Amino acid sequence: MAENHTDTNNQILTEIRENIAVLVSRDSALGKSLWQALLEEHPADIANLLMDIDREAAKVIYLDLPKRLSQEVFEELSNQTRLYFLSFMDESDKVEALNSLYADDLTDLFELCSDEDLKKYLNLLHARSRQKVLSLLKFPAESAGGIMESDVFTLRDDFTVEKSIHLLQRLKPSRDIHQQIYVTDKGNHLEGHVNLEDLVLRNPKERIADFMHEHDLIAFVDEDRESIAKRMVHYNLMTVPVVDKEFHFLGVIPSQTLVDVLMEEASEDVQRMAALPPLKYPYFETSFWRMFFERSYILVALLLVESFSGFILRAYDVVLGTFLLTFVPMLTNTGGCTSSQTSAIVIQGMASGDIRRSNMFKFLRREFLMALVLGFLLGAVAFIRVYLTADSLIKSLAVSVTICVTVVAASTLGSTLPWILKRFNLDPAFSAGPFLATLMDILGVFIFCLVARAFLG
Repeated sequence: MAENHTDTNNQILTEIRENIAVLVSRDSALGKSLWQALLEEHPADIANLLMDIDREAAKVIYLDLPKRLSQEVFEELSNQTRLYFLSFMDESDKVEALNSLYADDLTDLFELCSDEDLKKYLNLLHARSRQKVLSLLKFPAESAGGIMESDVFTLRDDFTVEKSIHLLQRLKPSRDIHQQIYVTDKGNHLEGHVNLEDLVLRNPKERIADFMHEHDLIAFVDEDRESIAKRMVHYNLMTVPVVDKEFHFLGVIPSQTLVDVLMEEASEDVQRMAALPPLKYPYFETSFWRMFFERSYILVALLLVESFSGFILRAYDVVLGTFLLTFVPMLTNTGGCTSSQTSAIVIQGMASGDIRRSNMFKFLRREFLMALVLGFLLGAVAFIRVYLTADSLIKSLAVSVTICVTVVAASTLGSTLPWILKRFNLDPAFSAGPFLATLMDILGVFIFCLVARAFLG
């Protein structure tokens, strides 16, 4: 039975070989019947037929094969024929064809490619899954997806060391290879990474999957770039892989990008601490009137807010009198400086990761104790200063207590306000500089008036 079936197949294939032109045109009953017979043949037999006939005829027949059958036939072709067929396939078919091959077949195929084709085919290996994700997502500039490099060389976990090294040598690593090379499976899921030195020290026949390393840090594509940069510094990493929620490998954040992010974030923090919105362009590339607008509206707002200090002083002018009014600048300046000191410490600590949610209450307790000690010291100095001028115990105590309470209030506000802003997804840097100084001016004047009325009636 098996022999009869084999003989029948051979007869059909022989008839097809003798009538290739009829099969290609398929404008006759014979051509249509031979085509149906061809589709029922084993993919290996179809592959042998295509390798034996004229290339132009083979191209026409292959392109007309059903998609699934054409992939099965591609796996049975010789590497030379595969390269020819790849030359006329569209991009999606190339991706399907390359991903259908086993690692050994794939690397053998790459041996025959030109350097230019090698780079092109390696990029295509996971192009489908990468582009599907990249086309669906819109990455904000502040996210990992907005700063990653997507054109990155990767290795498949079933590649051997020998084949991997050969690919690296041909790809001229200085252009697109990092010290850590990321490893994916056939579906472009991130599996691990290898270091360049690993490839030198391992057995040439060993598979990448047998010795690849786990990641210290993986960035998800929608994560905030500043958060990732901090963790890269914390773990002392030169590169970090970027994935989506299904762990498809999308790209890499390299060390140079890390430096750029840290510099941009530091510049933005400085500008926010100065009550300026972050500037998109360098100083001399920003128009004069744009700069005027960005600076003026905040200063106008702070000026109007600061006028509340005047209202408070006017309401308590009888209590304060001329003498105590002379100490208002000293009180407000002390409160502003104390709050700015504290907020600068907490903002820097939050930025470096030294102060975080897990030790927030420990920090707040420490700062409150610091405020009490500083308040006592500054209050004592203020008492001596006023007493030497006024020779009045009550007035000296009023100024001294005001200083002490203001310092505690300023320190408490300076240490808690950054956390409150962060809770509402605002940059903690806004809590420093003119905003906090203005707030402390008003609060300091109000405290002074209340204390003065309590002491002097």
